[in-house]
Amino acid sequence: MIVLIGNLSRDLLPGRPPHVGGGPFHGARALQRLRVPARLIVRCAEADREELLPPLVRLGTPARYVRGEATSTFSFSYDGDVRTMSIAALGDVWRPNEIPELPLGRWVHVAPLARGEFPVETIAALARKRRVSFDGQGLVRVPEIGPLRLDDDFDRELLRHIWVLKLAEEEAEVLGDPAALGVREVLVTHGSRGSTIYCGGTSEYVPARPTGTDPTGAGDAYSTAYIVGRNAGFGPAGAARRATAVVASMLSQ
Repeated sequence: MIVLIGNLSRDLLPGRPPHVGGGPFHGARALQRLRVPARLIVRCAEADREELLPPLVRLGTPARYVRGEATSTFSFSYDGDVRTMSIAALGDVWRPNEIPELPLGRWVHVAPLARGEFPVETIAALARKRRVSFDGQGLVRVPEIGPLRLDDDFDRELLRHIWVLKLAEEEAEVLGDPAALGVREVLVTHGSRGSTIYCGGTSEYVPARPTGTDPTGAGDAYSTAYIVGRNAGFGPAGAARRATAVVASMLSQ
């Protein structure tokens, strides 16, 4: 059983009406293709529940809603793989006592949208019974309204509780050498060019082919498909190749 947990967001893209986003939503898009047992635990402001939750539910993975006070809101624009992003509103912080009882399983993927959404004590609690996969947005995205900024001003204690860390290329540049972070498996995604897997003192590049479509959510789908592969017994490189194929299928739909 795979568990995905995180805030839903309201995403604003040029020429399109506002729509739901966030790690659990895009992870559920990948799960639609993988058809494995999984659960989603999601949060947004109660006032936005009726807008954001139904599109997630329609993807088919059972979801549990946790009442929230705020909804993360982002605006995006793309020039090829280059994304320009601003934060319009920040989402809720998850405290350990706000995490519902999780179903039995080996992996949980934590999908923060900005630093501070999942404090060290929350990740430590999750890691006591499961392997934690974590999106690097929760390390380097500065939690402030306005144009997105990245820095490395995060609590290094958090890394001790993470089994898999997924970083976009620009996030990896902020953190430095991925192999020096002390995390067992680090995944660095390079957009349409593929990804590099750092594990056990070695690295392996996994290529991808450009799809020419909106890549929003590709990183979340990749992380989800990766832990599904690891849970199924694939090694890190094999899980990355499988995740790359899942993302390509999702983006070409």
